[in-house]
Amino acid sequence: MTVDNILEEIKKAETIAILTHETPDGDAIGSSLAMKLAINELGKEADVIIPKFSKTFEFLPDANTIKAQSEIKRYDLAIALDCSDLKRLEKGKEYFETAKTKIVIDHHSNNAMFGDYNFVNPVAPACCEILVGMFEYFGIEISTKLGTCIIAGIITDTGGFQYSGVTAETFEFAAELLRKGVNIPLVYKKALKVRTKANFELEKLISNRMEFLEDGKVTFTYMNLEDEKKVNAQEGDHEGLVEIGRDIEGVEVSIFIREKEGTDGYKVSLRSNEYVNVADVCLMLGGGGHLRAAGCFISGSISEVKEKILGEIRKVLK
Repeated sequence: MTVDNILEEIKKAETIAILTHETPDGDAIGSSLAMKLAINELGKEADVIIPKFSKTFEFLPDANTIKAQSEIKRYDLAIALDCSDLKRLEKGKEYFETAKTKIVIDHHSNNAMFGDYNFVNPVAPACCEILVGMFEYFGIEISTKLGTCIIAGIITDTGGFQYSGVTAETFEFAAELLRKGVNIPLVYKKALKVRTKANFELEKLISNRMEFLEDGKVTFTYMNLEDEKKVNAQEGDHEGLVEIGRDIEGVEVSIFIREKEGTDGYKVSLRSNEYVNVADVCLMLGGGGHLRAAGCFISGSISEVKEKILGEIRKVLK
């Protein structure tokens, strides 16, 4: 497919839904709001439907327009952003499946190509970076509002420009957005540095539980529902906790698992430093993601989940 197909579908649709993955991060929310603003520039309206998201990103332009659900049962067009497969859309799945036309825009290498039209660039470090080129092709001027949403996605998915997926083009995009008046230092601070008290309390808790395994090459820690209740954690308060282990000297893989409400298991987050492809590890466990950041869901107790993950990691550790 071409970008022209996406533009054509947007122009002919009367009702448009914008969706993203469960427990959305900055790239998911930033790309969703950026797409809404771009569609507005094309003279159309769109609903961003995200059941729950972290208040960390409430500062983004038009974040107050995000809907938890919609009264519209069948949209003409549904656009899924930063989502690798249908099941990760969670509650947004119903709007996507019933839409007349479905578009997927993503940067995950394991994308299932679940749309009628799929635009996937696994080289891009963030979904928001894909949108920059797309909007320019559409002839849309990148305003300060639109640029703020885009840079929020790029900053969060690159860890503040520190991950290996960052390219010269990423910095060129950032420089152009800065020239357009986007306050990048402020977005960086709000998206990555400002934290909730609950997040701080959870960090202390999981740091105390952290284990060093495989001669210090792997860290493992966990969080359960009782922990979240104890600190009154809200959506997104677990974000960034998996990074704690990865930032320790000598660690190659950081494992962080958290109990998922309403299930019999744990959501797994993996991060690596130099050579372990955690996307491949998670793929073997039913998940996926990026080279250095990936996740999956595993049923079982803490010890059972731990051993399943370690079993796969041991195969690729040097």
